[in-house]
Amino acid sequence: MERERMDATRIGRKPRPGRSSASVRAAAPTEEVPRLVGPLPIPFERLALVAWVLGRERAGTLLGELGEESAVRAREHLQRLSALPSAQRQAKVALEFGERADAAARLRRLMSDAPPMLRREIFRRLPPYHRTLFPDASLAPQATEVPPALGALADRLIREATR
Repeated sequence: MERERMDATRIGRKPRPGRSSASVRAAAPTEEVPRLVGPLPIPFERLALVAWVLGRERAGTLLGELGEESAVRAREHLQRLSALPSAQRQAKVALEFGERADAAARLRRLMSDAPPMLRREIFRRLPPYHRTLFPDASLAPQATEVPPALGALADRLIREATR
């Protein structure tokens, strides 16, 4: 009986001292919460990344709460992450968890500040869904060759604006 109460979640009123039990309405029985069978498929690399971002010094301790086998696998990912240079870790976080919420505004500001040649190269390298932010026909790619350094700069500026 005690075990059945622990497995089911019920919502109701708690009787108050000094009141008769008849004054407290019985709560309708609720459905049992289904129990998951077997372990969840856990993306250990993502867990390690979140633990690193949220609690660098405590990341190992946080991952230790997963259970023996899971904690070992997550800590392996954590060790690989901590061995990476800071820039690579930041790139992993950005790739794993997506763009900034204000990416469109940052791209607009970047395009307004960039000189014309760089602006065209940034536009050429933008993903299609970001190109819709700039309907200006003057941004159409030119037939001229672009220096490799300008292309690398455009890529870098796009990454910094969106992540």
